[in-house]
Amino acid sequence: MTFSIVARDAESGDLGVAVASKFLAVGSVVSHAQAGVGAVATQALANFTYGGNGLGMLRSGISAAEAVRQLTEADEGRDHRQLGIVDANGGSATFTGANCIDWAGGRTAHGVAAQGNLLAGKDVVDALIDTYLAGGLPFPELLLRSLMAADDAGGDRRGRQSCALLVVRENGGYGGNNDRMLDLRVDDAESPIDGVAHLLALYHLYGDRPRTEDLLPIDDTLAAELQRLLEKTGYTPATASRGSGLAAIVDSLGVERTGEPRATPDSWDDAWQGAMSEWMSVENLEERMTAKGWLDPRVLEHLRARAQ
Repeated sequence: MTFSIVARDAESGDLGVAVASKFLAVGSVVSHAQAGVGAVATQALANFTYGGNGLGMLRSGISAAEAVRQLTEADEGRDHRQLGIVDANGGSATFTGANCIDWAGGRTAHGVAAQGNLLAGKDVVDALIDTYLAGGLPFPELLLRSLMAADDAGGDRRGRQSCALLVVRENGGYGGNNDRMLDLRVDDAESPIDGVAHLLALYHLYGDRPRTEDLLPIDDTLAAELQRLLEKTGYTPATASRGSGLAAIVDSLGVERTGEPRATPDSWDDAWQGAMSEWMSVENLEERMTAKGWLDPRVLEHLRARAQ
């Protein structure tokens, strides 16, 4: 009733699980991963303990293939289970129990395992892994594109309901004190993969830092537009307290600002800069904050949309 892919990105070492199903909140059951350890997908008549126990085996130095063997051999319900594991060295393994509902099966290559059950056919798993191996996209986008290709090949033959994308990286999570870089889920929707794609785009808006070479200098023309747009959203030097000083809290935490400060027009003083920072903080755009005199073009695009 599910198709999934577990993988290790050879370039970054990131580990991930992407899954889709005609099943409510599939990511809450199937997806398990730990940075520097591995990733596990447990599905069909899922044995949830495969997740934690499998990661524990990988932490102890057991390979993906050996972990799959030990987990399934110890489980009397294995004929109804499906499992995919990739370890931190790129070792991969997949298992499909003899009584999983057709079409059911999996494929592996170095650094990736793909599997599914109750599928439209073998082409679904082939699309998963072949799309991943073709590459050409950043790791999270590639996992999601693999799901899209599998869905296009027929996917879960019962239909669609939920999708999840989990990517882990050492200290890659919010605040830098955890490994959960991406944990995106659409739990009940007509087009759940498209929903996760939308969330991934938002993740890049809120989480990515701008490149210095892309920054826009705040000149008289841009300053005038920013003031007009901020006024429409209710953020001016007189009203910026709407955020209750959130920008000051962000600054106190030492959030890095991209670029080097530059001179600004007389019309763009510290008060207007403060209003802009407060609006950005309320909009959760603190990762896109820049040194004085510069603006991230994605922030300008977002502000224009908010001011409509």
